[in-house]
Amino acid sequence: ATSTRRRKPCRARVAAAATVCTATMAAAAERTCAPAAAVARTSTRRTASVASMWRQVQGSHDWDGLLQPLHPVVRDEVARYGELVGACYKVLDVDPSSPRHMCCKHDKESVLEEAGAAGAGYEVTRYIYATPDVAGPPSTSGRSSWVGYVAVSTDEMTLRLGRRDVLVSLRGTVTQAEWAANLMSALEPARLDDARGAHPGVKVESGFLNLYTSSADKAACRSSVGGMGSCRDQLLREVSRLVTSFSKDHPDEDMSVTLAGHSMGSALAMLLGYDLAELGLNRDASGRRVPVTVFSYGGPRVGNAAFKDRCDELGVKVLRVANVRDPVTMLPGAILNEGTRGFLAGWAGDCYTHVGVELAMDFLRLRDPASVHDLGAYVSSIKAETCGKAPNAAADGGRGGVFARAMEFVEGQRAAASAWKEAALQMGGLVQTLRMI
Repeated sequence: ATSTRRRKPCRARVAAAATVCTATMAAAAERTCAPAAAVARTSTRRTASVASMWRQVQGSHDWDGLLQPLHPVVRDEVARYGELVGACYKVLDVDPSSPRHMCCKHDKESVLEEAGAAGAGYEVTRYIYATPDVAGPPSTSGRSSWVGYVAVSTDEMTLRLGRRDVLVSLRGTVTQAEWAANLMSALEPARLDDARGAHPGVKVESGFLNLYTSSADKAACRSSVGGMGSCRDQLLREVSRLVTSFSKDHPDEDMSVTLAGHSMGSALAMLLGYDLAELGLNRDASGRRVPVTVFSYGGPRVGNAAFKDRCDELGVKVLRVANVRDPVTMLPGAILNEGTRGFLAGWAGDCYTHVGVELAMDFLRLRDPASVHDLGAYVSSIKAETCGKAPNAAADGGRGGVFARAMEFVEGQRAAASAWKEAALQMGGLVQTLRMI
């Protein structure tokens, strides 16, 4: 009888066959599945939630790989925080005849709803006032003005965000006294850590420091806002209170501190971020460090290289949303800055230096030159995903080509030192005329 039992192959032949098969399958997969892998990665970017990547959105890895192209979640979060800053402008009482002139029109419980952000998912806990200690018009000199608010995410919003978010939202320049303070562009020691005096080389713009640290002698509103201390005192007290209280009540929750500001407000946010981290007030009840992130919209430079280095050491993350055509983002330090080279590099230690990572944008409306610094235009451009792209000439009535040629001419003139000085003077005049800081 013939046996039907097959002979078992030796182990060596099995191993060799498996190796060949595996190599063949891998090669085939590489040829046929690479497009599918790319689609899968794209799909992952689109379906990722804030909760699943909130630390990256807050800058844990300096937004590496999230800005070019702009990640949808980052885009939505940057636009969302921009709108929360925009609320400051919508509810500010700018009527000189009003008893609440330069204060918020509404109470804390209804302010976001009145600003058109009813579903924002935050509860406002404190209003913030600033008092420029500079010589200005009698109507504004020495008077407090409402500059923004502190809020905390609701339970529902906390679930969506993946953490409890303490938010500080700050507006840009409005009053003449604030404008006068902005023009105080000399660098001076920050003096925010006098108790320890460990970092005397850290310098910031004197005008922003004045706004941040000056106290009110009298109030702008007919309400009990006098004697509340400086903008700094108000912010430090409220942010540290919220961080401590919520970490005690919800010890298992993650937490973040988000400081969002436009123009002058972004400078105040930058000073606050540095201050909180330097004083250790961004630690919760158990001693864990709460991440501090600044979202700056059209923000100017704030301090010198030592200020930047110290912010980096302290782990303060900064995302600067900057329109390349916005002159405010080039000030102060239009001539001497972090990009200074050659024989001027010797002054680098006293040069203004940007902090953080830049999200570059490019937009312009020729019929409205001030739009290059407008917060609403910033938010609209973010939502339209125009970051890093050239502006649409058709949107300006076909005149974009003329402006582009003018810009090319200006860029060519910058090659000469004399032209640099002239450009700086013209830029300063433009900013002063439009009052954009």
